[in-house]
This record gives sequence, structure tokens and C-alpha cells, in this order.
Amino acid sequence: MGIFTRRSNESAVAVATLPVDPALAALTGDYTIDPAHSSIGFTVRHAMVTNVRGTFSEHEGALRLDGANPAASSASIDVRIASIDTGIGDRDGHLRSGDFFDAEQFPLMSFRSTEAEQLGGDKYRITGELTIKDVTKPLSIDLEFNGSATDVYGNERVGFEGSAEILRSAWGLTWNAALETGGVMVSDKVKLNFDISAIKNAA
Repeated sequence: MGIFTRRSNESAVAVATLPVDPALAALTGDYTIDPAHSSIGFTVRHAMVTNVRGTFSEHEGALRLDGANPAASSASIDVRIASIDTGIGDRDGHLRSGDFFDAEQFPLMSFRSTEAEQLGGDKYRITGELTIKDVTKPLSIDLEFNGSATDVYGNERVGFEGSAEILRSAWGLTWNAALETGGVMVSDKVKLNFDISAIKNAA
């Protein structure tokens, strides 16, 4: 079922408008991300040999799904940096400090979409701008649409999960420490993970 715009393989020929899928059209509307049933996190290599995983427990966001004109769909997310949780308090404090996110001066990490496309089946790519600290750079997130359902409380929900990889240094997160055996304490490459459940707003 398509949610976002479908990229054409015909670069020089106009593509006829596809018929609107009634099931897709029924999803059209504004949605609020449900933080209690969503997860935004990351995975980063530590000391060259293992992975550290963390999440941000406080975040909010919105989706606009347009079944009749999928290209008009959009997404926005704001993440509160101070809510970072890797399971170790001292490490979380270091990540909140000026060595990394400087959560006191820059409390939010934000994403605003600018474009979306279907890659095939229920797989999509949404492109936008990610802001960390005072740096804004483009980011593409590969997503899978997990479907829609009405929950036991009568809420209409949609679900997506996906990931993206960034180089943290591009956003000014450059702190590191050299290891005696070679290499560094924290890798530059970070994988971002998204598991999103969103509730359709009342008309």
C-alpha cells in the first residue's frame, strides 16, 4: 500500500496519475506520534569492539498522510536531548555535556521532512533536514510501513519503522579518545533507529 510519492523510472515521459486506492485514501489525515508506543534511538561502536545502544525517552512529532496526493505527505519530530538513556548514568551525563550534545544550550534534536518516495512495496525513503546543536544537514531515512489498525480505544493508528546512518562529526559531535591498542573510543558512524506509532487526529 503506497503512502508517499512513487518515483518514476521514466525520466523524460510524463506519468499518468495512478488511481487512488480507497484503503490508502482512508488513511489521509493528520497524525500525532504516540511516544508511549514509539522508540527513537541509536547504535554506535564503542572501543572498536562492541556496540552501545541508547534511546531518547522524550520526543514528539506529527505526520501528514495524503492518500489522494502522496507527495504532500510530511513528517516532523522533536527529540529532547536530556532524555538520552544508554543504561549508564555517568555515560548519559557525558553525552548531555558540552563534549557531545550540550543539552543545556541545545535542548532539542529536530527533523523536518522535505520529500518522500516509495522504493517498492511498503518500503519508503523520507528526506529532510536534521538539526543537532546549531547544525542543520540533509538526512534520508529508509522506512517500512507496518500497516494501519484501530486499537482497543478506537484510535486509528499507523506504524513505521526505519533507520539511517550519519557521521556524527558532520553535526559537530567530534569528541573522542585514542585507544592504546589503536583506534578510538567512539566511532564516527552512528545508526539512528525509528519505530513509530502514530494516532490519527480527530476531524
